[in-house]
Amino acid sequence: MIRIVEDMRDVNIYLSLRKQVGWIKLDENQAQRALNNSVKVFTVYDDDKPIGMGRVVGDMAVISYIQDLIIIPEYQSKHIGSMLIEHIIAYVKGITQEGTRMMLCLMCAKGREIFYEKHGFIARPTPELGPGMIQYILQ
Repeated sequence: MIRIVEDMRDVNIYLSLRKQVGWIKLDENQAQRALNNSVKVFTVYDDDKPIGMGRVVGDMAVISYIQDLIIIPEYQSKHIGSMLIEHIIAYVKGITQEGTRMMLCLMCAKGREIFYEKHGFIARPTPELGPGMIQYILQ
């Protein structure tokens, strides 16, 4: 049975899921800090097997980001990613103050834009909005 568990901040699960989708390896301490500093962590299980994760980071007032939306390969294309992102969107709606709006942002992998557009996200740049930008800080 597929279920979503909130605030399971297990660094070993996080690192394992990242590895299974071929993402950059993180230092364990760095990964634990990322989990600890997340607003909310959602872990997807198939019975007792962790199969996905998504994190919300931000200020809980004006802006939130969906970070590390992961579904392991053998569970992709089974609508589990859609279930997870809709769960995250509902959470962010629930923390948005009445009479205000929260900007929910994400950076998606190349070629995944259509998935996110199906869930109400817009790809930038648009005629009104410039592109998103990043900078890597190395130590």
